[in-house]
Amino acid sequence: MILTPTRELAFQIDENTKAYSQYTQLRCTSIVGGVSQKVQELSLHQGADIVIATPGRLIDLINQKCIYLQYDHISVFDEADRMLDMGFINVKKIITKMPGKKQTLFFSATMPPEISNMVKSLLVNPVKVEITPVSSTVDRILLL
Repeated sequence: MILTPTRELAFQIDENTKAYSQYTQLRCTSIVGGVSQKVQELSLHQGADIVIATPGRLIDLINQKCIYLQYDHISVFDEADRMLDMGFINVKKIITKMPGKKQTLFFSATMPPEISNMVKSLLVNPVKVEITPVSSTVDRILLL
């Protein structure tokens, strides 16, 4: 399961995931609002190894019993800082539907205290990995 805040980002992740897995047996599908739910239900019914979803549509399909998350072993929360800005209540609802024992990854360009606190409350033995920019800006440039 890859959860992302916007439909556009979900489609981008879906496109890349399908390209990366084209020579495998993996089946990917996106679950987003603003498009036909029936097509998404059919795709889920046919089976999916990787589901890319936005929180709102995923909650809708969970409530309609069209998707079950008890077999989710790896959860990725992309742009977690943006999902927090949009209201993390849906994400918390989704997490409660997932099994307790799974690998969870939160990706965020920024790490506001709210996300740090939430991560600490939801995860067991979380590890923080920070990437610093490869190059930094120079203080001054000398022209010769």
